[in-house]
Amino acid sequence: MAAVTAPALPADLEQALKRLKLRRVRHIAPEVLRTAKTQRWAPDELLRTLVEAEIAARDQANLTNRLRTAGFPVAKTLDEFQLASSSIPTATLAYLAGLEWVDAADNVVLVGPPGTGKSHVLIGLGHAVVHAGKRVRYLTAAELVERLFAGLADNTVGKTIDALLRHHYIIVDELGFAPLDVTGTQLLFRFIAAAYERRSLGLASHHPFNNWGRFLPEQTTAAALLDRLLHHAVVVTTDGESFRMKEAKTRTTTRRTNNS
Repeated sequence: MAAVTAPALPADLEQALKRLKLRRVRHIAPEVLRTAKTQRWAPDELLRTLVEAEIAARDQANLTNRLRTAGFPVAKTLDEFQLASSSIPTATLAYLAGLEWVDAADNVVLVGPPGTGKSHVLIGLGHAVVHAGKRVRYLTAAELVERLFAGLADNTVGKTIDALLRHHYIIVDELGFAPLDVTGTQLLFRFIAAAYERRSLGLASHHPFNNWGRFLPEQTTAAALLDRLLHHAVVVTTDGESFRMKEAKTRTTTRRTNNS
């Protein structure tokens, strides 16, 4: 037997729901009204069903939009992080996952060799912050400085920084991957100084702090930058063999086993 289609809404009601931008209600109302009539729902039950469906749809749309605008290069979550193979203490990761530091505008700074989970943790925290209803933006340090440099030409550096600081958590990945000149160092300092005690930053670098002079040539500016960055920060030092190298070795071993 073919399924019976619920009668369409009256045209005026359809237009009213469209005008109010109640898209989900407009989509499900015919079927919900038919079910409510058949099962003799109370008026408040009918209203609650429609309202809850609209709220859920908007929450999902907002989540999708926040994930898209965050600009994550890959989808990585904290649940996927191999904590047992990491040097990061369980208690530290548990504290970070609680996200209290975001409300406090504290920073998260991860320092350690390549492949030891720094980017994964920063992005995983970013996903958690997005799911908590807050805004996140991911940039590499090179991308950030390039944006700030672009603002020098038309005097919009301040506007660029203000736009970034509309996000609750800004990730600056791969800091020190390439050295900065004096102007780049000053622009990076300007950004970190503007975020100080206002927004949470998540930074990752291969270099220990005493080696930051290798990519920040202006020593006075570098010292002031570190002072503001680390004043309210959770500092995590990672160590051990690269996760990527471990996976590569595992794949190589598996192929040899399968071919033997």
